[in-house]
Amino acid sequence: MYQIVPGTPVEQHFTEGSHGSPFKKKRSSERRPLVISGVLGCVLSLAAVIAWCYYYMSLRKAQLLKNESLDLRKDGFVIHNQGGTVIFTMTFRSDNLDLDSCSKEKNILSCTHSYSGNLNFFIETVQSKDTVMCYRVRWEELQNNHSIEHAMAYNGSHWYGGAEIAEQHWPIKIQGEQDPQPFVTSDVYSNRKAFGGILERYWLSSNATAIKINDSVPFHLGWSEKDRTLRFEARYQNSPFRPAAGQRAFPELSYRVCVGANVASIHKYMVRRYFPKPIKVPSSEVFAKPVWSTWALYKTAVSQEKLLRYATDITKHGFNCSHLELDDRYTSDYGEFDFDPQKFPNASGMFEKLRKKQFKVTLWTHPFINYDSINFGVAVEKGLFVREPSGELPALVRWWNGVGGILDFTNPEAREWFSSHLSTLKARYQVASFKFDAGETSYLPRHFSTLMPLSDPSTFTRHYAEMALPFSDRAELRVGYQSQNVSCFYRIIDRDSVWGYELGLKSIIPTVLTISILGYQFVLPDMIGGNAYPNRTAEGKDALPDRELYIRWLELSAFMPVMQFSIPPWAYDKEVVEIAQKFTELHETLVTPRVLELANEVLKTGDPIIRPLWWIANDDEVAYKIDSQFMIGDDLMVAPVLEPGKQERDIYLPAGQWRSYKGEHFDKTPVYLTDYPVDLNEIAYFTWVPLIDT
Repeated sequence: MYQIVPGTPVEQHFTEGSHGSPFKKKRSSERRPLVISGVLGCVLSLAAVIAWCYYYMSLRKAQLLKNESLDLRKDGFVIHNQGGTVIFTMTFRSDNLDLDSCSKEKNILSCTHSYSGNLNFFIETVQSKDTVMCYRVRWEELQNNHSIEHAMAYNGSHWYGGAEIAEQHWPIKIQGEQDPQPFVTSDVYSNRKAFGGILERYWLSSNATAIKINDSVPFHLGWSEKDRTLRFEARYQNSPFRPAAGQRAFPELSYRVCVGANVASIHKYMVRRYFPKPIKVPSSEVFAKPVWSTWALYKTAVSQEKLLRYATDITKHGFNCSHLELDDRYTSDYGEFDFDPQKFPNASGMFEKLRKKQFKVTLWTHPFINYDSINFGVAVEKGLFVREPSGELPALVRWWNGVGGILDFTNPEAREWFSSHLSTLKARYQVASFKFDAGETSYLPRHFSTLMPLSDPSTFTRHYAEMALPFSDRAELRVGYQSQNVSCFYRIIDRDSVWGYELGLKSIIPTVLTISILGYQFVLPDMIGGNAYPNRTAEGKDALPDRELYIRWLELSAFMPVMQFSIPPWAYDKEVVEIAQKFTELHETLVTPRVLELANEVLKTGDPIIRPLWWIANDDEVAYKIDSQFMIGDDLMVAPVLEPGKQERDIYLPAGQWRSYKGEHFDKTPVYLTDYPVDLNEIAYFTWVPLIDT
């Protein structure tokens, strides 16, 4: 028998020239598994190399899409704090980024494509201070004119700012689902679903984050209670915003997100960087002594006789007065600048009598000229009105006192014409100043043109607010947009004579805190007791606001920067008069000195006069949610009663040592004082006590 050993000469003998040999077939079948195994091994090795390369590239891409504490994804970005916790989340709702188009150069992440086309996207990290990190974000469409929408999540934090609204809460309370709507100034009294007359594109979070939307954005704001998000949208379609001259109608959504050490410090940083500051403190007398308005008491039925009697009654009942405010309607027609001779037969004599009694007077004014006014034709001839889109004809508008034209305050001639009439009126009667009413963009026509084109309609509000500058010492405005440098008194919109959050007593503290955070510090919290409008009043006897409501409103107003009466205390009874005398004196002796000191600091810092509790309790979760207490500066805390039928309330004292208005000392804090007694003729307030005094 033979034993075949591979590779021997015997094997070679049988294979040479032996085609079809059985030995060759057997050898080939034995080699096939070895070849397959080799090929498979090569494939697996190649796959492993590819997988490793992909993994390595993924690691590099992941590293590429991180910038400081920010992580960028195709559908949004998140920001972490130093402990790694997510404190800010923004989701791209309208489109996703193509991450393969993204790159990183130094401190800038940029991308050139989204799923739907070309774009200019970047996030730039800016180390503004040792304790502040900011991120500049820009999404600009280059091919499409569709809207851009980003959604900011609450992340379990509390948010503040934005705008005055009808049902004001502190912090912001998201209710229902709202598609983004134009973020422009509106008369929130007549349209309670709109944004109010004082607004800014700025929000602040208890997570020590803040966001400021750029001025160039055609900005719309919505929200989702279900998703707990604020929806930021940029669009030109079906919008009052217009692209700048020569610019394509491709929207851009750009903003800056900043992160700080705590909520108060990041707010201070944002205010100093983005808000103009007042150029002076308005009249100290207005801070100290009440304003007395004719509006809620007389409405449009005011007359010379009634105004003189009102002044006499103020003196007779022992009250001080910074000035009388003569409201609507003292002219014959709307749009005129002199007194109706039927209602005011001797206006010059009236002013002389008031001056002898030491009364100053301000007058109500507005931007409208009704079509039946003698000045309507003048304004048409001079081209002073906002016009229809063609620019050929004046655009008629409807407002609460009729139909007419609205002056175009982007037109220097219109500004000069309006201002000169006010100056003439002021000089003729020695008028102290003016109450500038309206000014919201909601009174512009739906389609209009102005001499200076307006990309952002709210710029009209800013131009109108600037009309108050020559009269700012005692001037009153109810609108503001990038107008913090106009150093006058900003009145919150008319309040109804009710207890609740919808333009009622409970809304005053949240509204004042909100517009203070937006940079408007010289706040006038409207008339004590509300406006007593029919069907919007918690009525007492004789159709007056409820007596208890009036007293609690009076007490709260005494701790605001300015007090304003219209319905007088003597319309009720002797006790109400005595309570009013007590609190007007307390306002002048206790509150005003603090307010004036803080008002002078505003010129340098922009810090609020009326402050939330978290201003002195930055890491206190309870303080973030308190909406019925406030601080004047850092050392005077106020806790009014805002519920009907109550002579007690729960009061939260943050950490520190406090002395009550009754002389009690509290040093085991933070603490809730439950059912703390507050009589009808009292308001609870507490002074912070430095350690060295205890």
